[in-house]
Amino acid sequence: MATPAALPPLPFNPGRIRTYLLRLPLFTRLVLLIILAFWLLEFQTIWSVVQWGALIPEEINLGTMYRLNTYPVIHMGFFHAFFNAMAVTPLLERFEAEHGTLTAIALFVGRECSALSTFPAGLYILFERFILHRNTSVVGASIWVFLLLGSEAIKTYRSHPNFSLGPYKIPTWTSPLFASSSVISARFLSAISVIGLGYLKVFVPPEKVLRWIEGKLNLLGRLPHYVSVDQKTYGRYGVLPSTNPAGASGNQTPMSYLGSTQRLGA
Repeated sequence: MATPAALPPLPFNPGRIRTYLLRLPLFTRLVLLIILAFWLLEFQTIWSVVQWGALIPEEINLGTMYRLNTYPVIHMGFFHAFFNAMAVTPLLERFEAEHGTLTAIALFVGRECSALSTFPAGLYILFERFILHRNTSVVGASIWVFLLLGSEAIKTYRSHPNFSLGPYKIPTWTSPLFASSSVISARFLSAISVIGLGYLKVFVPPEKVLRWIEGKLNLLGRLPHYVSVDQKTYGRYGVLPSTNPAGASGNQTPMSYLGSTQRLGA
């Protein structure tokens, strides 16, 4: 009796994907869960989730200001949600790891200072309604993708100002513009993305205030997967840097020289 042929190996390692997902920081997990929850809500027929939470310029008033924060987590169907989640997860995870969970919450979903949600939405409404005189609705986490790509591009520009394409040298900060050329609805948002890092530091809350809130509420001890704001002191996930003073024989190496908890992007 012939033995059944073995299945071909998967093109990816499921174990690595599982490990990566289990290590995602707190805010990134919450964003993915909210995207999933809104996608599931789209199956009901009582009310339209997209119509309720989309960024529609002519629908913005004092009673619908929530749209300035809901439009990035609402999507048009499964594939729209899936590919946006795939694109935003590594960028958002890196941002939260570098700046802290509390900073990410303030910048992405804070009603008063969400530079990465409210500020781009306000600019979009200004151009779409008062300059172009149109009423095109916008949904999806692609706004966060291009903003974070713009932030990364500007940081890369500081160390590598250009990349070569044949005989031409192209500034690295323009890379999000090329990436967005295939997404028509994101062309305006990609223009905003290249200045993401510029206004990011203007709108970020003072670290002294965030550090005081963390200590007062003991967020580091209460919330799993929480990333501390003060990473220079606590490390990426709140782990203190360990040091081993040299012994009498001088054979021990201080651990402080083997690694660093210096926050990236500071």
